[in-house]
This record gives sequence, C-alpha cells and structure tokens, in this order.
Amino acid sequence: MVKLAHNELIVLLLSISSMLIISRIFAEIGKKFKLPVVMGELIVGIILGPTVLGMIFPEVFQYLFPRTGNIPIALDGIFSLSVIMLLFVAGMEVQLPLVLKQGKVAVYTSLFSMVIPFFTGFAIAWFFPEIFSIPNEHDAKLLFALFFGTALSISALPVIARILMDMNLFQTNIGMVIIASAMFNDLIGWLIFSLVLSLTNEGSEHMSLWYTVAYIIGFGLFMLTIGKKIIDKTLPWMQTKLSWPGGVLSISLGICLLSAAFTESINIHAILGAFIAGIAFGDSVHLKEQAREIIHQFITNFFAPLFFVSIGLKVNFIENFDATIVIIVVVLAFIGKVVGASIGARLGGMSKNHSLAVGFGMNARGAMEIILGTLALNAGLISKPIFVALVIMALLTSLTSGPLMRKFID
Repeated sequence: MVKLAHNELIVLLLSISSMLIISRIFAEIGKKFKLPVVMGELIVGIILGPTVLGMIFPEVFQYLFPRTGNIPIALDGIFSLSVIMLLFVAGMEVQLPLVLKQGKVAVYTSLFSMVIPFFTGFAIAWFFPEIFSIPNEHDAKLLFALFFGTALSISALPVIARILMDMNLFQTNIGMVIIASAMFNDLIGWLIFSLVLSLTNEGSEHMSLWYTVAYIIGFGLFMLTIGKKIIDKTLPWMQTKLSWPGGVLSISLGICLLSAAFTESINIHAILGAFIAGIAFGDSVHLKEQAREIIHQFITNFFAPLFFVSIGLKVNFIENFDATIVIIVVVLAFIGKVVGASIGARLGGMSKNHSLAVGFGMNARGAMEIILGTLALNAGLISKPIFVALVIMALLTSLTSGPLMRKFID
C-alpha cells in the first residue's frame, strides 16, 4: 500500500497550515474594507501559487506544492473534499419553500442566464475558430464551440454561495433567486459538458446522457421527499441518543459524502449531490440551530479556505498568457452572463437594480470554470492559453461579483 513518507507528511502539513493561516490573515484584512472573505482567499492562492511565489522563490513553491509524488494527490483529494463540504453547508442554508416561491423569476433568470451566454460563446467559437487556434474542421470546431458556450454559461455554486453568505444575502429573496438559478445553471451545464465529453475519446465510456438526466432527477426527487422524511424522523433520535455534537456531525457529513459519491458516479460533479443532501438535511425542522452552527463553522473555517486558495495554485498566469484570448473570454463572460441573468430577473418582476445585482451575482464562475477547463484540457478540447484565460476569467468574475452586487443593493 502506498503511503506518505515521513518528509511528505511534513510538507503536506506545512502546505495546509500556510494556506489556512495566510488566508485567515488576508480575509480579516479584507473584512476591514468590507470585501467578501472569499476575495482574500483567492488572492492568497495567487500569491502562494506559481504566479508569485513560484516566480520569486521557485524552490519554496516546489517544496510546499510539488507537482509529482504523493503530496499533489493528497492535496487534490483534500481540495475535492473541501468543495463538497462547502456545497453541503450551502445547501443547509437553503430554505426550500423560499426557493420554490421564487417560481417565475427563478425560471426566467435560469433560462436567460444560460441561453444568452451559451449561444454567444458558441457563435464566436464557431465563426472565428482561428482566434483560439482551433482547426477549421467541422468536428473539432463543433466540440470546441459546444464547450466554449458551456464554459460561458455556467456559474459557480461554491463561490456564489460563499459570497452570499459573507454578504448576509443567502436567505434573502435575491439570494434565493441567485442560488436557485445557479443550481439549475450548474446542473444543465454539467449535463451539456458530459455530452461534449461523450463525443470525445475521453468520454467514450461515459454513461448515456439520458440515463444521467434520469438518475439525477430521480435522486433529487428521492432526497427532497422520501430522504427528507427519513432525516426528519431520525434527527431527534440522533440529537438525543448519540454523542453530542459528534453523532449528528458524523452522520450528516456521511450523508453528504454518500450523496456526492452517487452524483459523481453518474458523471455529474459531486458537489450537486452534496448540495441536494444539504438541502434535505438543513430543511428539517428538527435540526437544532446549535448543530447547524457547529457544522457551518467547521466547514467554512477549515475546508472553504483550502478550496478557494487552491484555485490560485493551479496555473501560472505569465506562461501561456495570451492577452487577446483573455480579453475576449472575459468580455464575453461578463456581457453574456450579466445581461442574460439581468434580463431574466427583470422579466421575472424584479426591479432594475436588483436585476443587475442578480446578474453580477450569477457572474461568479470560480471553481466550476477551473474544473471544467481542467477536464477539457485533459481531454484535448482546449489549449493551455485558453485554459489560462478561463482561469483568469473565473478569478475576475469571482473577485468582482460581491462588490458589484453590493453597488446595486445598497
């Protein structure tokens, strides 16, 4: 059995501790300027990553975050677990009746925030493939156009959830519209991307898209009906008969991981399973507020910083940087998502300012863009300059989402 060597364990502990301590310092500094905590964590990732530390002190960077061996595998597992946990606690904050009440506005926002950026990205990639150095062949052009449209149309549930929680907007009407729309965006986006992957050699063994759709709908309905009733009936027993608070903490996180494993197995990212499990668990009337707070504090102060710092560790923004591609990707991302979501929210009955706030809230891409870009890069769908542009776009949209939202809400 492969295991971490003595020196590897030391390095792993040093890398995790540096991410936690430095991100907390930057987060506290950011709070003094009324910036979302996530902004400080993203900046720390850039500083600790190949862009700053890797350029100034490459030996230190290679020591803390090696590219080969067991340490990157361990860190990748921790980062994946972090985003899963973050979505679970975000789901626990969702008041399902309030989400369902959004009805018309959520439907319009979801629809327009997907359709407009998707077809904008698809059209640019299809008619101007030379910009992205894509061969002017039908199959290659079609695959890239589908991917590019999808990349511009998705939002990032983890980043959006964290920004809304930091701004105390999560349980407001605006917050619920954004979360409901982002959840739909993410689900549809990953379904489309699964289809794109299935058309490549990388996705040749993937499950049929229709089976995936059926499974995820069935899982969602089960968790929010039968699963929720089971949780409702067992929670009082867990909170009184099992060790407090360890019992409810262990079982809740176990349910989260089981749900995440299921959605991952059907080729939908694990975060959707965790998010749905969080809704089912957090929506229970029997969940004590103290238990909710313990789970929230544990995840948002340990796992969340690790995940957001990890975003900046993945790429060097100097190497493979193409200014033309970056500008095109960023401009299309902002225009497509903000305009689309704002139009949808406005048609749904929201005021002009609140519609724009929803548009900028939906514009945060964060982890989803990076995950999507990594998979596409591994599958040979995109080049490194395009991947760099997607990561920069993800960071810029995530960093600007909170401040621009606040401008139209205050």
